[in-house]
Amino acid sequence: MQCIKMDADKAKKEARKFNLEEIFQEAQRTAKERNKVSDQFTSQAHDEERITALVEEGDDIGPPLPPGFSYSLQEGPSEGSSTDKVQDRVAYDDDNSEDDEDDVMDNNDRDRRMPITHEAVLQHGVKPVSALSIDPAGARMISGSYDSQINFFDFNSMDETLKSFRTISPCENHQIKALPFSPSGDAILLASGNAQVKVLDREGHMIAESPWGYRYISDMAHTTGHVAMINCAGWHPREKDVFITCSNDCSLRIWDVYRMKKHYQIMKPKDKHGRKTAVTTCCYSRDGKLIGAAGADGSIQIWNSNGPYARPPYCQSDAHGNGSETSCLCFAADGHTLLSRGGDDTMKLWDIRNFKKCINVAGDLENLFPMTTCAFSPDDQVVATGTSVRKGKGTSKLVFFDRSLNKLREVSVSDASVISCLWHPKLNQIFLGSASGVIKGYYSDTHSAKGLKLCIAKPKKRRNLVYGVPDQVQIITPHALPMFQEDKPRSLKRKREKERADPMLSKKPEAPIGKHGVGGRLGVGSSLGAYVRKISAMEKPENLDDPREAVLKYAKVAEDDPYFIAPAYKQTQPEPIFSAHQSDSEEEKDD
Repeated sequence: MQCIKMDADKAKKEARKFNLEEIFQEAQRTAKERNKVSDQFTSQAHDEERITALVEEGDDIGPPLPPGFSYSLQEGPSEGSSTDKVQDRVAYDDDNSEDDEDDVMDNNDRDRRMPITHEAVLQHGVKPVSALSIDPAGARMISGSYDSQINFFDFNSMDETLKSFRTISPCENHQIKALPFSPSGDAILLASGNAQVKVLDREGHMIAESPWGYRYISDMAHTTGHVAMINCAGWHPREKDVFITCSNDCSLRIWDVYRMKKHYQIMKPKDKHGRKTAVTTCCYSRDGKLIGAAGADGSIQIWNSNGPYARPPYCQSDAHGNGSETSCLCFAADGHTLLSRGGDDTMKLWDIRNFKKCINVAGDLENLFPMTTCAFSPDDQVVATGTSVRKGKGTSKLVFFDRSLNKLREVSVSDASVISCLWHPKLNQIFLGSASGVIKGYYSDTHSAKGLKLCIAKPKKRRNLVYGVPDQVQIITPHALPMFQEDKPRSLKRKREKERADPMLSKKPEAPIGKHGVGGRLGVGSSLGAYVRKISAMEKPENLDDPREAVLKYAKVAEDDPYFIAPAYKQTQPEPIFSAHQSDSEEEKDD
C-alpha cells in the first residue's frame, strides 16, 4: 500500500516548464552588457598604450616640458601640458582611421552591390543573344539567339576556355524569345517565334509541346492554343508544373506541363478603347500571387493569379508610349513594386498600390530590341539594365540605378547592343547577351560565389598526343577471359616500343606516284576512263562474225557431257536435225 501511495504522489507532481523566449532574451541582455564592458576596457587600454608610446618617443607638440616634470598616467596630465596635445593627436588619428574604415566599407559595399571588378567573355555564336537563363542552383547556364540554337554551359566542368558542352536546335529556324529554367531547375521553357511552346528537360530533350490553335475562330477562348507568335513565357515560382505564355493573338494562357492538350486559363487584355491588343511580355510576381503583362499599346495590366481573369484589377493604360514594345516586366521581392523596361527608351518604377502614376522614371536608355531586359540585385536595392546602340554610333553600356532610379554607375560593354541582362541572386554575378553573339559575365572576386570563378581557375585540358595522333581510348574489362584481356602499358615509352615492333603501325608510308603508275596504281594525270580504254585495247576480242558458229562449237561438248536440260528430256526428246550451211548464192537459187 505504501508503494501505491508513493506512485500516486509521483503522478501528481508536474514536470518543470521552461519559457524559451524569456531564456533567450535574458541571454541576449547579458551578452550585450558584457560586450559593452569589454569594449570600454579595450578602448581605454588601447588609448593609454598609444599615449605612452608617443610620450616615450619624445614626439612632443609645442614647447619642451620644464625640468623635473614627469608625467604619470595614474595621476593624469597637468593643464596645458604636451600630453593633452598628444591625447588630441590620438583622438585625431582615431577619427582619421574611422574615416578610412568608412571609405573601405563604402568600397566593399559598392563591390558587393555591383560585382563588376572582373570580366569574362563567353562565345555563343554570331547572331544576337536574345535569351539567357541560369538554374536556381547556379550550376548551369543556357543561352538562345536569333540563329535558333541553344548552348549549354556547365560552370562545374568548364575550363578557362569557357566553351559550351552542348548545342541544340529544337525550334527549326525560329528566333528564341525566352528560355527560363523552372524553379526546381529540372525543366526549361522554350518560347520561340512560332505559336507552340516547348518544355525541355535539363539536357535539352523535349518533354511536352503545346498544340496549335484553330486560327479561324475569332474568340481565342475557344481555341486549344496560340495561333500567332509567342513573345514571352515564364514559370510559376511556387508550382513547378505551371507556366504562362503571351502571344500576338492578344491572349495570355496558363498551362500545366502534364495537361498540354489545352490551356486551363486564358486572359484577353484590351486597350483603353476596349479593343484587342497584342501582349509583348508577361511574368509572375515572386510569390506567385500576381500576373503582370504589357500590351503593344503601352499599357501594363495585372491580374490575381487565382482569378478572376475577365478584367484586370490593376491597369495603367499609358505606362509607356503607344506602339512601343515594352520588353520586360520585373517584380521586386516585396510583391507590390514593379519595374518596366519600355520601347520608348525609358525604365519606370511602379507601386501597384498606387498605380495611377509611376514612382520614378529613367530616360535616355535606348532600346532597339523587343527582348531587352532589366533586373533587380539580390537585395533589391540596385537595378541594372543594358542599352542598345546603332552600328558605328558608339558603345553600349550597362547602367546601374538605385531604388529611386538615380544613376549610380555605368560600364561600357562593347560596340554591340546589350539585349539580355541577368543578375543571379545566388552567384551574385551579372551576365549580358549582346547583339554580336558574345556573352559577357561580370563578377567580384570577394563578393561573388562559384559560377565563373570556378571556370577561370581551371587550366585548359591537354590532349595526350603520340606522333601527332590522339591517344586511343582503352576499354578496361576486368572480368574478361584471359585470352581477351589486354595488357595495360605501364609507361608511354613502353607503348611506343610496342608500336615500333608492330609492322602494321610502323609501316613506312608509300611514296607519292609520279607520272607513270606503279603496282597497279594510276599515274598522275590518269583517269578511270583512260585506264578502261587502255585495258580494252590490250585485250584481243574473239571473232564473233558468225554467231551460229560460235554456238555450234559447243554442241559436241554438250552432247558428250549434258549438264542442264538434256538429262531431263533424254528419254522423250527427239533427235535434233540441223540444216546444212548454205551460202548466199545457193539461198538465192532456192528462192
